[in-house]
Amino acid sequence: MCNGLSSLPTTYLKRVKDLKARLASFLQKPDWSLVRCKIGKTRPTLEECMRWKESFEKLLSNKHGLMAFTAFLMSEFSEENIAFYFACEDFRRTKSPAKLSAKAQRIYEEFICTDAPREVNIDHETRDITKANLNNPSLSCFDMAQHRIYLLMAKDCYPRFLRSPAYKDLTSQVRAKCASTSKKA
Repeated sequence: MCNGLSSLPTTYLKRVKDLKARLASFLQKPDWSLVRCKIGKTRPTLEECMRWKESFEKLLSNKHGLMAFTAFLMSEFSEENIAFYFACEDFRRTKSPAKLSAKAQRIYEEFICTDAPREVNIDHETRDITKANLNNPSLSCFDMAQHRIYLLMAKDCYPRFLRSPAYKDLTSQVRAKCASTSKKA
């Protein structure tokens, strides 16, 4: 009747294990907050936080903005989008033609193929074109898929991030810190 876990495909078991690990790390931080978002000992300035509202590009090009946005995506269980985007950016900087094929295959298996552990949400046509591009890997073989994910983040995730309590809390905390600093001076 029931063969237990051994009857399930190994890819399914791996995905369940990955999800369990991600949930466990998330649950260990029940009060996860972007307010605690730090890089080293520095925090974003109020000007930086306000610049993030100007454009998605300004958010991604700022180290604090990128970290805050990534934390937001993690809270929504969709950090694979930003991870894929930057994996493609890294891939595009590959100098060695010998490494190109292996790197392309690794990105495809991690983010694009069906049942990938960190599968991104792209349409079948884009998935098929990207797979075909792997037959002759070039620095542009992920361009279409990366563009689709960029647009998804820019049009969906980015506006939600700007409306999120986490972003609002971060900006109000930075604003309060600025006000208290100016009173001391």
